[in-house]
Amino acid sequence: MLPLEGITVVSLEQAVAAPFATRQLADLGARVIKVERPGPGDFARGYDQTVKGMSSHFVWANRSKESIALDLKHEEAKKVLEELLSKADVFIHNLAPGAVDRLGFSAAELKEKYPQLIICSISGYGTFGPYTNKKAYDLLIQCEAGLVSVTGTEDTPSKAGISIADIAAGMYTYTGVLTALIARSKTGKGAVIEVSMLEALAEWMGFPLYYSAYGEQEPKRTGASHATIYPYGPFKAGDEKFVFMGIQNEREWVRFCEEVLKKPEVAVDSRFDNNSKRVVNKEALKEIIENVFQQSESLQIIELLESAKIANARLNTLKELVDHPQLQARNRWSEVDSPVGPLKALIPPVTSDEISSVMKPIPEVGQHTEAILKEFGFDPEKMQASTSTDAAEK
Repeated sequence: MLPLEGITVVSLEQAVAAPFATRQLADLGARVIKVERPGPGDFARGYDQTVKGMSSHFVWANRSKESIALDLKHEEAKKVLEELLSKADVFIHNLAPGAVDRLGFSAAELKEKYPQLIICSISGYGTFGPYTNKKAYDLLIQCEAGLVSVTGTEDTPSKAGISIADIAAGMYTYTGVLTALIARSKTGKGAVIEVSMLEALAEWMGFPLYYSAYGEQEPKRTGASHATIYPYGPFKAGDEKFVFMGIQNEREWVRFCEEVLKKPEVAVDSRFDNNSKRVVNKEALKEIIENVFQQSESLQIIELLESAKIANARLNTLKELVDHPQLQARNRWSEVDSPVGPLKALIPPVTSDEISSVMKPIPEVGQHTEAILKEFGFDPEKMQASTSTDAAEK
């Protein structure tokens, strides 16, 4: 039996944060009913068309779900959602602040009707405060959370290359729902959960946040190097490729100088004999390291670092990640079906000898509307006629 088998999640979701959270619940066996707008559906479906005509964001975050298309401007559609929620265990939404309340599905009303229901809202800044109604896209949250201030080069602040604010919010939604389900199994009561993208990403800013709050200065932007540890980052080899490496303690530092640089005297140089000094004098140290590295190709240097047990990495492209030998050896790739045929899908990263992740198809907009309406006691033809009449009257 899958851990969340028998759990029904209704999600009024779009973009990344909520879909990423609910996909992970689906991975564990939950039934996820995704409520979409008729026609275009979740707007993330249109972000790009690179996956055989489908959006890469949507493919990543929406497998194993059922899609029902409801136009919630119509009363009949609201009745359907009401019925779904009456049978659900979890309700997740990430519409604009106040939108769900205006539809008649506020947390207070739902908690009164369905005390067992776990209700989770995801927003940019939370349900109260001066920023509540401020638009919140991933880049903007990265800026507000200070991430962009510590990412990039000294001259150029940069965003993270992935939707990290959405992902952070999605992860806390996922774990928050799991926690609420465990609590409900003990108390029988549901819960109201709120996840703010700003607060989620602020938590992930822990090290630079504390460093800035209690230090005399904020961490500087250092590109792919570390702001407070050195050597830690990219160094150019003789074949013009970068080798990434990191020294974490003084034992490794001595070993690096002796076995990789072949310059044991550098380890005891008064400019470099502890990490703080190495950070202050990093330009001089970088010159010493790269003068040695320029005499060898990158793969040779990696072999030396491996032999000396110094942490290192190649700078992979994403195509190289797809074919990464470690992912291949561990059989981390599977396939899911979709409206455009079978697609590659990474198996979720928590590996268990007791649980196999669900890897069901990615749905089309409204693919399961008729089946779900019938299951919950609605006549699909009458439903369509009712909404069409309602629209004509308006």
